[in-house]
Amino acid sequence: MSNRIFVALDTPDLDRARTLATRVRHHVGGVKLGLEFFAANGPAGIRAMEELGLPVFLDLKLHDIPNTVAKAVQALAPLAPAILTVHASGGRAMLEDAKAAAHPDTKVVAVTMLTSLDEADLAATGVTGSAHDHVLRLADLARESGLDGIVCSGAEVKAAHGIWPKGYFVVPGVRPADGAAGDQKRVVTPRQALDDGASILVVGRPITRADDPDAAARAIAATL
Repeated sequence: MSNRIFVALDTPDLDRARTLATRVRHHVGGVKLGLEFFAANGPAGIRAMEELGLPVFLDLKLHDIPNTVAKAVQALAPLAPAILTVHASGGRAMLEDAKAAAHPDTKVVAVTMLTSLDEADLAATGVTGSAHDHVLRLADLARESGLDGIVCSGAEVKAAHGIWPKGYFVVPGVRPADGAAGDQKRVVTPRQALDDGASILVVGRPITRADDPDAAARAIAATL
């Protein structure tokens, strides 16, 4: 993939998503569609986005008992998304079953720790130790479960790539050097994330809320 930026279209509005994707299509490598989009538009909405010819990253972060997740992934398989997310904390059986049920062309990647969380948030859920160690433990679990890769912040991608050289690393929460962090707590620049081993970068607001989304996408791509 020549362009490793996936633009996060965090909207339930299909027309807005299509308009934004059409504007930036020549300067991004794909689009990320999340839970709010899927809840509003369902599989038909994903198909409508796929018609634009950009790879679709379906970020549903599935997390349930193994049988339920496997059936959900199987139901999504006809859409053949480029990337699909599940939660690493769902455990080995869930991860294995998700990968087995997915379309063969879909990369199934495990979300390790949401970029909106920090160590205090982890501790509140009973996870002790550092965020860094927690992410690496879950990366190991995803690798052993046969997944394609993980979602992690730019703060952990270098270490994760070190223990999993062939892994596929999705890094959200990247911000241009002059960008606002928003609600993300662990951010790096796009260039730094790629240098540290990111496979793709997920960029949302710095592109989608820019006065000129196309120019913003082009400017970020130029730094890579």
